[in-house]
Amino acid sequence: MADEQKAEAKPKPAAAPPAAPKAPAVMAVTPWESDLTRRLAGQFAGEITEFSTYLGQDFLAAQPAAVPPIVEFLKLEAGFDYLVDITAVDYPARAERFDLVYVLYSFAANQRIRVKTRIPEGFRPESVVGIHLTADWLEREVYDMFGIEFASHPDLKRILMPDDWQGHPLRKDHSIVRMDNRWVKENLGIESGQ
Repeated sequence: MADEQKAEAKPKPAAAPPAAPKAPAVMAVTPWESDLTRRLAGQFAGEITEFSTYLGQDFLAAQPAAVPPIVEFLKLEAGFDYLVDITAVDYPARAERFDLVYVLYSFAANQRIRVKTRIPEGFRPESVVGIHLTADWLEREVYDMFGIEFASHPDLKRILMPDDWQGHPLRKDHSIVRMDNRWVKENLGIESGQ
């Protein structure tokens, strides 16, 4: 018993300070070269800045104004006849705050391609609803979640959140803890559970 008391009396070593956070992993891309990339490079010289593959997924990066013509070319000339998704990624500390990502699919080739572009806060990218009708709801979702307004969209309004909701939930400066308490109280008659 005396040995147990001596062991307990020894001071515990100080906890090690937390390790510094690791830098984000760099996306290990490889160049994407094909007949399609050569055709696109010829058609959109200077407007496409990158053709790459990441884990078997092909993508290109382009200037914002070039996205609608590229999407149209991919549909009409390369058989990418289905616009699967449009999404965004928020980088608030970057001058070009948002990445917009268009995911296209070719049923005939069973192939996907992503078209990426960077836009600053307040930039209004051109809608692609006139090229793919599926863009209607996809662009509305990007607007609702990130606050990106698409120029020439036929009916740009919220699609997931209530019309009078304040803020855009997927922006990194929008706190889930600070969700729209006013709306919850006025419309649900309760205090927020946050």
